[in-house]
Amino acid sequence: MYTTLLTEISEGIITITINRPDKLNALNRTLIEELSALFDNIYKDAAVRSIILTGAGNKAFVAGADISEFNELDATGGEELARKGQQMVFDKIENCPKPVIAAVNGFALGGGCELALACHFIVASENARFGQPEVNLGIIPGYGGTQRLVQLVGRNRAMQLLMTGEMVDAKDAETYGIANKVVPQEILLSTVKQLLMTIHSKAPLAVSKVIECVNNFDHNQQGYDFEIRKFGECFSTEDKKEGASAFLEKRKPNFTGR
Repeated sequence: MYTTLLTEISEGIITITINRPDKLNALNRTLIEELSALFDNIYKDAAVRSIILTGAGNKAFVAGADISEFNELDATGGEELARKGQQMVFDKIENCPKPVIAAVNGFALGGGCELALACHFIVASENARFGQPEVNLGIIPGYGGTQRLVQLVGRNRAMQLLMTGEMVDAKDAETYGIANKVVPQEILLSTVKQLLMTIHSKAPLAVSKVIECVNNFDHNQQGYDFEIRKFGECFSTEDKKEGASAFLEKRKPNFTGR
C-alpha cells in the first residue's frame, strides 16, 4: 500500500517504520504524502490507540530531507514546501488525539529531528544523534523546528543548536529535554511499547484531552507561520543554492551572505 512506509499493528499500537534505508530514511514528497494519508486513517481507526514512529535500519530515524528536491525551488516554492509539510504531516502528528512516540534510532537530523519533535515525546537509542543543520545549507528549519525546539530546550540552547547546526548525542539530548529516555538499541521498541501499554491502561478520552490541553499551552501559531515565510525567503538566496550544491557535490560550501 505504501512505498516508503512499513506498518504493523499489535495490541492497539501501530508501528510506523520509515523505510528508505538506502537514503537514511530521508524525507521526500512521496514520504510526506504517505505519512499524511496514513495519519488521516489513524485518526479514524478505532482499532489504533497509539502510534510508534521509527526508522528502518540501525543508522537513522530520519537523516534529514531529500536535498535533491530543493534545487528548483524559489522563495514561493520553499514557503509552499514548508507550509504543505507542516499542514500535511507535522501538525497532524502533534495534534493527533492518540499518543505518538518517536523511537529514534540513529540520526534524527533536519526534517528528521523536526519529525521527532512533532511527536508527543521521544525515546532514543544510545546511538541516536539529534540536530538541525539547515544553516549548513543556507536555510533554516521549515517544519516547525524553530518553534518546537525552543519549547523543549529553551531559547538560549535552541539558539545555539540552530545557529551552529551541531549534533547532540543521546545523553545530551536527554539532559537538554529533547529525549525523555535513552535505552540500548535492542530494547528501544519494547521500551516504547511498554510505555504505551501503561498509557493504554488510562482513560482514552482523558489521554486525548491531555494532548489537546498541553498543545494549547501558550501555543503561538504566528511563530510557525513566521518560520514558513522565513524558510521560503532562504530559497531566493545565493547561499541556499551554494549550500544545496555543496551538499550534493560532497564539498564544503562557500557562503557569501547573498
